[in-house]
Amino acid sequence: MGLGGISIWQLLIVLVIVLLLFGTKKLRNLGSDLGGAVKGFRSTMKDGATSDEPSEGDAASSTESLAESSEESDSEKSDAKV
Repeated sequence: MGLGGISIWQLLIVLVIVLLLFGTKKLRNLGSDLGGAVKGFRSTMKDGATSDEPSEGDAASSTESLAESSEESDSEKSDAKV
């Protein structure tokens, strides 16, 4: 018995079917794309972990940008009603 009642032979059959359907080139590209995404995610998380609390200037500018986007969305809603 393998994982959750699935035997090794069943897993091998599924792997062969996937290879036949998609081919090795597509699977290789998919693997490299997934690896690049994981690498980018890790580097972003690492950069985010190294930066401490945002400075007060950053917090003020983000609050201003939120207020501006809120005003823009309100004006778009009023334009849509007309």
